[in-house]
Amino acid sequence: MDLNAIRILGLDPGLRRTGWGVIDVLGSRLSFVACGTILPPEAGEMAERLAFLHRGLVDVLLRFAPDEAAVEETFVNMNPSSTLKLGQARGVVMLAPAQMGLPVAEYAPLLVKKSVVGAGRAEKAQVRMMIGILLPKATPETDDASDALAIAITHAHHRGAAARARAAL
Repeated sequence: MDLNAIRILGLDPGLRRTGWGVIDVLGSRLSFVACGTILPPEAGEMAERLAFLHRGLVDVLLRFAPDEAAVEETFVNMNPSSTLKLGQARGVVMLAPAQMGLPVAEYAPLLVKKSVVGAGRAEKAQVRMMIGILLPKATPETDDASDALAIAITHAHHRGAAARARAAL
């Protein structure tokens, strides 16, 4: 990694599957570092699943030492129970990098798709295809990992605006 590069961790939160993707950014050049998916046990109690997710995120943070993190905002779906559970997972996903002192930016799903594909209503297959073009060495095995890389790319493109928004608070 170039010492002037910024390392970004993109996170696609979920209670069943949380995707993560790490890229290095130097100027306008993006480089793939790693990606994967954390799979909490579906049979466990909520607290156990959230603890598993937290441990997995801490492992990723320690292994790849990102400078900044970006998380996809939660969309509200028709099932209030599902939305609440996703919100709990998202809280853990935001907490882990924040505990390590990283700034954590948030991006709406439409902005992520528009930033990567050029259209806010893009399909997952289109996002995955563009990840292959923008990060040729990337090998996401799941849509969640691909989405996490898309979130990291979005942050690379919008991080100046995100930093100004945080400073204004």
